[in-house]
Amino acid sequence: MYVTPRPDAVEDPLYGIRLGLTGALAYAAIPIIDPLLPPIIAALPVGLIAAQRRTLDLGKLIGGALAMMILPWIMTWLVVQMRPMPLVYVLVMWWFYFIGFRMILVSGAQAGMLIVIVAVLISVMGMHGTAIVETLRNGFMQAALVTLVVGPIVYLLAPPRTRERHVDSPTPGHGNATLGAAIRATVLIGLSFWLYAVMQPSDMMMAVVAAMVLVFPSRKQVFSEAMQRIRATVYGGAVAMLILMLFLFSQHLLVLLGLIFLGGLWFGQKMLFGPRQSMVYQYGFSVTLALVAGALSTQDAAYATMTRIVLTLAGALTAALSVALLDQMTGWRSRAAG
Repeated sequence: MYVTPRPDAVEDPLYGIRLGLTGALAYAAIPIIDPLLPPIIAALPVGLIAAQRRTLDLGKLIGGALAMMILPWIMTWLVVQMRPMPLVYVLVMWWFYFIGFRMILVSGAQAGMLIVIVAVLISVMGMHGTAIVETLRNGFMQAALVTLVVGPIVYLLAPPRTRERHVDSPTPGHGNATLGAAIRATVLIGLSFWLYAVMQPSDMMMAVVAAMVLVFPSRKQVFSEAMQRIRATVYGGAVAMLILMLFLFSQHLLVLLGLIFLGGLWFGQKMLFGPRQSMVYQYGFSVTLALVAGALSTQDAAYATMTRIVLTLAGALTAALSVALLDQMTGWRSRAAG
C-alpha cells in the first residue's frame, strides 16, 4: 500500500507547529460540540490534516472529510438492517473488508484503507447495539466538520514554503489480489469478533490498529507495520500520561490546549527528523489525543493506556502471523488472478 512520505523540512519547516495547532484546535472543539465520543473528535482531524504534504490540497481535504461522512452513514444503515440476521451481517462485513483490501492490493490506493477502517469501526461498534453505532456515525460527522474548519486555519497560521501540491504515487500490486484480499478479510472478520469480546466502545482506536496491520501485501511489511503500530501506541501513551500529569497542577482548558500543542510539536518535529518512519509519530499523536480526550471524559488514563498496548500486542501480532501464514500457504503473490 502507498505510504505517505516524510514531510520535507526545507519545503515545510513549520510542519511541527501546524501539527500541534491541529491537535489543540481539534481538542478545543470538544467543549463546544460536547460529543458523546470525544476521542474521535480529537483524533480524526489530525489523521486527515497531518497526512497532507506540501501546500494544502483543499480538494483532498474535502474529499477525505466527505468520505468520513458518507461511508459511516452507509455502513450504519447496513448494520442496523442486518443485525437481526447474524449470518447476513457477517457476510456483509466480510464483503466490505474484501472490497477495501482488494482496492489496496490492486492499486495501492489509500481509499481502500478508509473503507476498511470505517467498516471495522462501524461493524464492531454495531455489535454493541444500534444506539452506539449511531453515536459513532454522528461522531464521524462532527469530526469531519471540525476537520473542514481546522484544516484551512492551521495552514493559514503555519503555511509551508512551497506552493506545490503533493501528488500520491501508489504502486499497483502483483499476483492474485482477489485471493490476498479474501485472506485478509477472513482474518479481519475473526479479529472483529475478538475486538467485540474484549474492547469497550471507548477503545475503538484498537479496531484501527487491527485493520492497519493487514493492509500491506508482503509478509515483511505486515510484521513491520505491526511493530510500528505497537511502538506508536507506546509513544502516544507515554506523551498522554505526561500531559495528564502536568495538567493536574493547573486544571484549565488553556493549559491543556498548550500541553497538547507542545505534544503535537514534539511529534511533528520527530516526523521531520526522527529515526522512525514518520507515520509512527503521526499515529502516536492520534493515540495521545484519543487517550487524553477519553481520560478526561469517562476513562481511567492508566487503564486505557495499558489496555491499548496489550490489545495492540495481542491483536496486531496475531493478525500479522495469521495473514503471513495464509499468504505463504497460498502463494497468491506469484499467481495470476483466475
